[in-house]
Amino acid sequence: MGSNRLRGKFDELSKKNEHALICYVVAGYPDVTTTEDIISSLVISGADIIEIGIPFSDPIADGSVIQEASHRALLCGITPDKCLRISQNIRSKFPDLPILIMTYSNILLKSGFRNFMTRSNLSGVDGFILPDLAIEESCCYIEQATKLGLATVFLASPNTPENRLKVIVNKCSGFVYVVSVYGITGMRKSFENYTVDAIKNIKHVAGSKIPVAVGFGISNASHIRFMVDAGADAVIIGSAIVEKIKSNPNKEKMLLELRSYIVSLKNACK
Repeated sequence: MGSNRLRGKFDELSKKNEHALICYVVAGYPDVTTTEDIISSLVISGADIIEIGIPFSDPIADGSVIQEASHRALLCGITPDKCLRISQNIRSKFPDLPILIMTYSNILLKSGFRNFMTRSNLSGVDGFILPDLAIEESCCYIEQATKLGLATVFLASPNTPENRLKVIVNKCSGFVYVVSVYGITGMRKSFENYTVDAIKNIKHVAGSKIPVAVGFGISNASHIRFMVDAGADAVIIGSAIVEKIKSNPNKEKMLLELRSYIVSLKNACK
């Protein structure tokens, strides 16, 4: 079902000549109830796909903004089980919304891949993004995901060679996650020409097999247009959303600002 929801969303947007807006939130930040309110606001304002980040003690792919939010969520008692309950509640509210879990492989390994992925499936999750899981070590993960109908999203970077890109594309379902810059997540003022080259190259390899989504550093409408013009089918916004949550201690004001922000981002996807 997960892959079907993702595929259906991309098909729906393609018919309207739109690009997908994928929004990331840190589960449990600033608290569980607010996380659910944030996700609801994002979806109502135009987010097409939601990434729920399960906090991990050593988030090697994340920049300082997401690291801090994850740390605070862990201090407040967030657990993988609580994260899955968030997904379950959001699924009840938005039956057709594609929901992905973004976390690190140790979270699944600790519970057992089969056990955790089965529980995730029952909680309404549509797939996973595990940035630290190497393609060479993913056979059991992909096998279990396939059985459950869950999407497996792998990352490709600007310097990934073409022969490896082909392997990544063949292993992915849902979409290919293109890392727009060298390094970790975090907001940027601008992007280099190598980002355009990377998107075009990966889009060429992916062809019509699977959509290409670009993340890391994207924070405004001009960034989105830059990625879309280069050939991206979707853009991923993470750190910028978390930063807006952090900078607004007043919940109602924060949700209002998020709604306005997401509307502007979604308009740039059209």
